[in-house]
Amino acid sequence: MIVIDAASPVPPFEQLRAQLARQIQDRTLAVGARLPTIRHLAADLGLAVNTVGRAYRELEEAGLIETRGRAGSFVSAAGGEGRERARQAAADYAAVIASVGIDAAEALRIVQAALTSGAAAQSPS
Repeated sequence: MIVIDAASPVPPFEQLRAQLARQIQDRTLAVGARLPTIRHLAADLGLAVNTVGRAYRELEEAGLIETRGRAGSFVSAAGGEGRERARQAAADYAAVIASVGIDAAEALRIVQAALTSGAAAQSPS
């Protein structure tokens, strides 16, 4: 169930994106599950069509869903692969951090800075 909090400082598209991503990651939404149409979900949640569209686009860019034209949007199998790649990258990063003697708090600040600056999105895959 998706709940949008109008009083939240988090934009509605981000609330929707985060909740759908969480449902995909915890397997509440199974691989291959068909998502509601953008128009239908917008009407159900009382959101603008463009708001839901943006959330779907960001989920698709993250590899969590795929759109198959008129057939609709579906939970992607690639989402699991992406999580595995991220887990492996984190393990590799942890090994590097340990080998150079950086403490965990500093390592987390480095990651946060990379995520905030967008450097993670610009690195090659």
